[in-house]
Amino acid sequence: MTQKTITTAIVYHSGYGHTRRVAEAVAAGAAGTLIAIDPEGNIPESAWETLLTADAIVFGSPTYMGGPSWQFKKFADDSAKAWFAEKWKDKIFGGFTNSATLNGDKLNTLQYFVLLAGQHGGIWVSLGIKPSNVKASKRDDPNRIGSYIGPMAQSDADAAPEEMSQGDLETARRYGVRIAEIAGRFAATRAA
Repeated sequence: MTQKTITTAIVYHSGYGHTRRVAEAVAAGAAGTLIAIDPEGNIPESAWETLLTADAIVFGSPTYMGGPSWQFKKFADDSAKAWFAEKWKDKIFGGFTNSATLNGDKLNTLQYFVLLAGQHGGIWVSLGIKPSNVKASKRDDPNRIGSYIGPMAQSDADAAPEEMSQGDLETARRYGVRIAEIAGRFAATRAA
């Protein structure tokens, strides 16, 4: 199977546009479909079918107060119908987050996503990019924050989404590629 035959759904909430940019970068890498969680924590009814038929699901949320936004948590609670029927079992999962500070407790948000994927019986994909952690490293290098679970982006609180680190966005794009490749490998073994 090729990346074009694999379907990836990126379901995310973005409060100010920064997390949306990360979602777009993941979607570009995975040739995926974006599903935006609205300000009330809802997705379109048709998006549930997209999630059902997707080979891979990627979660995204800003990190607010040490975890995902309440809008994302509402979506997660609403996914209980899929959980009860095991509709997402054995799907490939991933996730990403963004916050204003370098740490910002983003790890907690990614761990929340891993647990949510695990509750659904899913298979988590790690980032697979070594951190840029030497003196010569720059703000626009991939994985500058040094995550292993999934992409972490940092956006200054007073910066527009257009001012985001290109390295953070490139990290997200590469992660999308990795998600689609692993979903393709997994789908090929199922078909064999």
